[in-house]
Amino acid sequence: MRFARSVFLLAGIYGVAVLTPGFFVSTNSGKESTRLLHMEFYYGFFGVALTWQIVYFLISKDPLRYRPMMLAAALAKLSFFGACMVLFYSGRLMPGGALYASLVDAGLAILFVISFARLPAYAPAWSTEQVGPQRQP
Repeated sequence: MRFARSVFLLAGIYGVAVLTPGFFVSTNSGKESTRLLHMEFYYGFFGVALTWQIVYFLISKDPLRYRPMMLAAALAKLSFFGACMVLFYSGRLMPGGALYASLVDAGLAILFVISFARLPAYAPAWSTEQVGPQRQP
């Protein structure tokens, strides 16, 4: 459980540190290559990605309770990695910040899956299955 807590806390801190500056970077510098035509996609991406950092912090507080979310968290990390790989191999993404950040996300996705596998599965409180010793009425 300590491993999962550490992994998700680290992922949340890393994500906040990397994503927050994106809200304050000027994207309309006058250069055609850096001008975004649809600002809602840019800020929408950063908003959704920053929201996921809150999920990582929640998972770090109680990994056993939020164990099912770990696979969704890994998928979220792999979606950025996958997009960057497709763009890179099609020649539309140069080696640099986004490509390297996607490699970090791929590593975190692997750690998320390892965290999931290391935690025991349990029956939620609302489940009909009984966990632990049975009480006699």
